[in-house]
Amino acid sequence: MSKYTLECCVDSVESAIAAEEGGADRLELCTALIIGGTSPGLALFEQVKANCNLPVRVLLRPRFGDFLYSKHEFCIIRREVEMFRKAGADGVVIGCLKEDGSLHMEQMEELVETAGDMKVTLHRAFDVCADPFQVYEQAGKLGIDTILTSGQKKDCLTGMPLLKKLCEMQKQQDGPQIMAGAGVTPEVIRKFLTETDITAYHLSAKKVIDSGMRYRKEGVPMGLPAMSEYSIFRTDKEVVAKAREALG
Repeated sequence: MSKYTLECCVDSVESAIAAEEGGADRLELCTALIIGGTSPGLALFEQVKANCNLPVRVLLRPRFGDFLYSKHEFCIIRREVEMFRKAGADGVVIGCLKEDGSLHMEQMEELVETAGDMKVTLHRAFDVCADPFQVYEQAGKLGIDTILTSGQKKDCLTGMPLLKKLCEMQKQQDGPQIMAGAGVTPEVIRKFLTETDITAYHLSAKKVIDSGMRYRKEGVPMGLPAMSEYSIFRTDKEVVAKAREALG
């Protein structure tokens, strides 16, 4: 059994199947991956579980944007933690900050308690916190299993210096596992393996496929005008397989 963990972020049943076929160890399930991911619906989760055998951690994020949540948004996240725990999720992926960029410990404590036996990942709210070393220690005290991070940079390759320091903290404290994310490719994984001790990697392995629609009404965007309504993002199982091969 490999000592490495390869997690694939997916927002469809088709992508989940492709990730499993490519050799992923675990799924992070969301919707709207193109905007960083938001909370999936229960029906999507049920279909993924029905068609895949991989452990599923569910991203819980009620909206696009920052991680300072109103009382109503927090209530939604807490209810989603409860809902997906009862539905059989293996873990949740969460993160709440205060106005000053510190971890919102009161909210996080409540969410972790609600999660019960589920594993908990602190998502990339970590990458916009004010003090990553303090937050790493706080995450350990909360019993958080994993921290998904790019090293507080636009991609994990740029953030490698901080990722190395966090990995050292992980070894010294036996704390949460550092999982490198953002810009992860098979080539990036190979570089990390030669320069760091990081053993967990998170990628989406996205490819764009053309819609099967033959009739197309152009000039009627349903969202961002720059995005085609006839382009579909899916996980490329070949890229996942190459990442798996890189990890051995």
